[in-house]
Amino acid sequence: MAVTPQLIKELREMTSAGMMDCKKALEATNGNIEEAVVWLRENGLAKAAKKADRVAAEGVSFAKANGNRAIIFEVNSETDFVSKNDKFMSLIENIGNALLESNATSLEEALEVKLASGQTISEACVEATATIGEKIELRRIAAVEGSKLSIYNHANHRISVLLNFDGNISDEDAYNVSMHVAAMSPKYLTESEVPQEFKDQEMHIIKETTDLAGKPENVAENILKGKLNKKIAEITLLDQGFVMDEKQTVGNFVKSKGSSIKQMFRFEVGEGIEKVTTDFAAEVAAQLAGN
Repeated sequence: MAVTPQLIKELREMTSAGMMDCKKALEATNGNIEEAVVWLRENGLAKAAKKADRVAAEGVSFAKANGNRAIIFEVNSETDFVSKNDKFMSLIENIGNALLESNATSLEEALEVKLASGQTISEACVEATATIGEKIELRRIAAVEGSKLSIYNHANHRISVLLNFDGNISDEDAYNVSMHVAAMSPKYLTESEVPQEFKDQEMHIIKETTDLAGKPENVAENILKGKLNKKIAEITLLDQGFVMDEKQTVGNFVKSKGSSIKQMFRFEVGEGIEKVTTDFAAEVAAQLAGN
């Protein structure tokens, strides 16, 4: 059967694959559209497998809540252009809905959660990798159950926050604290969560950069402790000055509302991933040579 523009258009609408890929699939299957769909899937998965070792450090972070359950997750891609792709954002929405309705609390469990389509999240990410042409993967997830939950998603889809409160804080006040977390990027909820290794490293730096010449030992010790406590306060949520009222700490603000914060999650896309600088021109040339 002849491969016509109409057949290519029909296959593209069915699969969302690229026009040239649709043409190749139809040519390889003598214009049989059902076999072409299978060809695209098989070849797409093969291409996806080749991308498995590539670094995906862009993408979307998203938090979602329903009643007493909330989830926060990050899905990565190789470039930030993908976050503007309708197919990718549809996948994010589907993943969020499925995770919220599931009992998954870990990445391993989340990858096996089934979407409305019947695919697992893991399978959907592999298929998206094949269709979109970039490595797509669910990187991390946290799930919380509580009587007072608050979420915040920044407009750029790169930062999301999930807080679990204990007490009767209002929705507005809880949301303002969530926005504070997004803006001020605390690494820990309380001072007790800060690793001793971090404290030791900071104290070493402080000693090396502080002039204590002529200071009595007790005075010098208090100066060092004061500097360390200030540094720790900068990275712990409850000790940070509240952006809505800098006269009090976040901890004092929440306490004044008859509440406390039990859990804090802040996801920012790509944090902790070592990005690889790519020579785009060389990569394109290599792909063309491979074709």
